[in-house]
Amino acid sequence: MTTVRLNPIDNAVSFDTDALVVGIHTGPDGPHPAPGTEGLDEALGGRLAATLGSVGMKGKPGEISKVPTFGALTSPLLVLVGLGDAPEGDYDAEVLRRAAGIAIRALAGTGRVALALPAVSAEQAGAVAMGGLLGAYSFVKYRTTGERVAPVTELTVLSDAEGAQAAVERAATLAGSVSLVRDLVNTPPSDLWPARFAEIAEQMGSEAGLSVEVLDEKELEEGGYGGIVAVGQGSARPPRLVRLAYSHPEASKTIALVGKGITFDSGGLSLKPSAAMDWMKSDMGGAGSILGALLAIAKLELKVNVIGYLCLAENMPSGTAQRPSDVFTSFSGKTVEVLDTDAEGRLVLIDGIARAGQDNPDLIVDIATLTGAQIVALGWRTAGVMANDDDLREEIVEIAGEQGEAAWAMPLPDELRKGLDSPVADIANLHPERFGGMLTAGVFLREFVPDGVRWAHIDMAGPAFNKGEAHGYTPRGGTGAITRTLVGLAERYAG
Repeated sequence: MTTVRLNPIDNAVSFDTDALVVGIHTGPDGPHPAPGTEGLDEALGGRLAATLGSVGMKGKPGEISKVPTFGALTSPLLVLVGLGDAPEGDYDAEVLRRAAGIAIRALAGTGRVALALPAVSAEQAGAVAMGGLLGAYSFVKYRTTGERVAPVTELTVLSDAEGAQAAVERAATLAGSVSLVRDLVNTPPSDLWPARFAEIAEQMGSEAGLSVEVLDEKELEEGGYGGIVAVGQGSARPPRLVRLAYSHPEASKTIALVGKGITFDSGGLSLKPSAAMDWMKSDMGGAGSILGALLAIAKLELKVNVIGYLCLAENMPSGTAQRPSDVFTSFSGKTVEVLDTDAEGRLVLIDGIARAGQDNPDLIVDIATLTGAQIVALGWRTAGVMANDDDLREEIVEIAGEQGEAAWAMPLPDELRKGLDSPVADIANLHPERFGGMLTAGVFLREFVPDGVRWAHIDMAGPAFNKGEAHGYTPRGGTGAITRTLVGLAERYAG
């Protein structure tokens, strides 16, 4: 586990560490160090600029070079990381997060690292800490042979900014939650089935002071949770619904979060092709992000009430699985015709959304790896945000941006609703047109939102799992996407 602490910037030259990270900017006259490194250049005999040229460093974002200090600094290694053009005003927090993450990933196996990146404000110090901690993440639980490099063990953020200590502590709390979500997403479905996920949530939630309620398959059936039961009935590992609640005596607002928690999605009888199935362990990312966010919210003691619903099921084909053309009655009382069993995430969410309405929240936000159409429309890194309230939609997009999580506002066109008409039930779970699938899924979910409740839907099918190479502070595999956005939302409503 990587730890983080704060130290004044003025002793960067003599600070005892295994590697010292500094930022480098591009410029018309060549690359140059970021502000705050004057003492380092002096200690190096004014040779830092010349060193940049000799190692081919241009200062572009993503660039990194390692330079031995030969005793000129206490640290034996100077790490140069590109920051791009120098800003005219304040540094963008995401630039600092990514630079710190890149540097720490490149230093895996190094014990102690000091980050002397620009951190003249508490926000910047927190961003540097966040990027470094998330960049230090690794998932090696199942490795017995081959490369098993230990992550950086200790990070030190060099900053004199007022409020930096609190910002670094907040970053450590959020990074811990994001790392937990990454671990859950990366865990094979053979080791993370609905009941096991519920056990983890119950244990961690109770330890954090949350109230926890878990419904098993019998209680779900008796309670009328038709969607969760229908999706889970094909698996030998039955479904669960977990309710986690955090309350604060001074809270004036209540947020309800509903997460899709399909611990493995084969598609059911509407079976996925094998190439689309190997990463479906990530289909519980929405539920994971809610668990992570609630643990952070509790630790931060935010003055807001937050209730989370983890809708957990495994979508498998079998003789007991739901069939295309089946009809079930959802928790809301509305009936749903199942045209495609691979459109299952929305079926568990509607039960969670309807149940959340009974808590009389000020808003409901559902989070899900819901559609491949999200990836088609927005790519692998940008989540789609839809809502029945334009202001809420824009607010969530804004908060996501502040937290460094890419999100884009998307519409819910009313004309798509007709395509969900069913000849035998109140609504069908799939539109016959393949185009606009992300929006159609949002329109479907909107039908189950209680009247008068503000609601938003976040589709993060792509952002939840990085199938490509690591970048910035994001590793391959589980990313922990949207966890920070949910905490940011709670902070906003805590006033």
